[in-house]
Amino acid sequence: MTMLSDLPIEVILDNVLPWLAIPDLIHLGQTDHFFARLCNDETFWKRKLEEDFNFTDERTARISGWKHLYRGLLNPKTYVWGETSKGRLGLRKIPSTTLHDVPYPVELQIKSGARIVSLSAAGWAFFALDSAGSVYVWGTLNGTSYALQHDGYSEPAKPAHTPLRLDMPSPTRSISCGRLHATTLDDQHHVWTFLSWGRPFRLDTPALNATTLDSTPVLVESGWNFSSVLTKSGDVYVWWPFAAPLKDVIAAQDVAMDAANQKAHATEDGVIPCSTWELRQEPTMLPPLPQLPELPLGLAEPVKLVKLAALESRLIGLTNHGHVLSIPVESDVAVRSERWEYLPNFSEVDKVQQHPAYVSSQLKPPQSLRISHISAQFQTFVAYSPGSSSVILLGSHETHANSNPLILPALQNNDVISVVLGDYHYGALTSTGKLLTWGEYSRGALGLGDPGQLPPGQPGGYGTEARRSAAVANGGPYPPGISEPAEVSFGHGNAQRDKMFCFAIAAAGWHMGALVIDLEPPTDVQNDNDEDEGPPMPGRFPRSRETGESPQDYPGEPGQWGPPIMARGFRIGFAGRGAIRGGHLGRGRGRGL
Repeated sequence: MTMLSDLPIEVILDNVLPWLAIPDLIHLGQTDHFFARLCNDETFWKRKLEEDFNFTDERTARISGWKHLYRGLLNPKTYVWGETSKGRLGLRKIPSTTLHDVPYPVELQIKSGARIVSLSAAGWAFFALDSAGSVYVWGTLNGTSYALQHDGYSEPAKPAHTPLRLDMPSPTRSISCGRLHATTLDDQHHVWTFLSWGRPFRLDTPALNATTLDSTPVLVESGWNFSSVLTKSGDVYVWWPFAAPLKDVIAAQDVAMDAANQKAHATEDGVIPCSTWELRQEPTMLPPLPQLPELPLGLAEPVKLVKLAALESRLIGLTNHGHVLSIPVESDVAVRSERWEYLPNFSEVDKVQQHPAYVSSQLKPPQSLRISHISAQFQTFVAYSPGSSSVILLGSHETHANSNPLILPALQNNDVISVVLGDYHYGALTSTGKLLTWGEYSRGALGLGDPGQLPPGQPGGYGTEARRSAAVANGGPYPPGISEPAEVSFGHGNAQRDKMFCFAIAAAGWHMGALVIDLEPPTDVQNDNDEDEGPPMPGRFPRSRETGESPQDYPGEPGQWGPPIMARGFRIGFAGRGAIRGGHLGRGRGRGL
């Protein structure tokens, strides 16, 4: 008699376990060591998160803890803090603090009770993606202008003081924010550009019609004023919606839609009915990669781009072998004469080992290196590798082949899986769920606490009691910045704040946000030992086998093919840029947005 354990492991993981209810999975894992190992397989739970919660986590270098996250995503929490202008925090009530900002994380309640799985920040706003593929927005997409009270959300400067849901044709899979716009990718492989929340346009072009590997988008990335997309084959396309000729086409369309009274006013139940339209325009295709050296930990498969990160007017690319490259994307005309430039000091272990940060200090250099993730903001980018010996390398818009990265010792070998950047503040997320911030106070964007309440000398506070007392009495000045990363606590004023696990972060301008799960959820939450399956998993996407549709292939990592269990795996966009140009990594001063 054939036993279940006689089947090939791949068959069990890909074709048996995905169909089991969660309680059945737990029970199966308790039968013996063989099934205990299979039912705790990290890759299986990562895929399960994609399928059931629309959660890909492609923005981070996370390599473990997927089952823990699955349990926590039954009830994730959204926190925001920093500057409050333009409605960017989405809070109904702003807490009373010494300097009249929000200097610590405050939980944001989204009316529908949506399970938020991804967060992205623009210059004056946030975009949030839930487990059902719905997008929620708050703040102001274009904070450089103003809107009238009777304007709808076809007006870019119309603020959303509390979260509103965008009514789009199809579920969204990923979001990437620029300063004044955002780019999204939906489950039909359609690429959308938002210059306002109420009037997004779809790029209608044979180059991105998803009929071949070359034309199937897997990742979108927004720069300061441009959008880009990566296809499954590794090709990159770019377009500039704020510059001619697209700017003129968009302006003409706005006039026509205004005349038709398609203003996208929000409904009473908090929904923006998006007036979508199609823009038929060919994006600019970037040149192919140059000849690249073989790296020690490279793969056997051909080299191609699998990730993008956008600066103000430059793209950073990462290959499946770990090569980091850069290319200017100033304009449609200028980019045609540009070429990708390989950055060996951000890619090769022997080059990194020779960095002064390792040579002149006690910092332990990496014995091996494979850069797996990149992120960027305005004039700064970050390349990093996962694990307890993680390497975090920072570069700028001026980085070239001979440039050395900036290495902050406090971030090395610290399990850092994600780095985000605001104007003058920075954040790093660890695999253990800790958020570390450093930089300028930035109207509370460090999130370290009310400086008027913090003990003198504590990170985020004042240096002396005299200065603290003066600030409390006078409402200022702001406390000094910090150069060493300090940990952010969630659940301000709550004794349970140390029992929180942060799994995603976003930053821009003078604000920051995070997604957090409670390590001690309420007792009424269904646990692994429940006998019945209960109602369908909230936000669960229908499997093609359940709906009778033919299955589609989606990448687990951009550019890679996944087995049938893989849900629509796309990049979660990283935060965009605020209004003040402060992308340097040192101390800086600036005005609030």
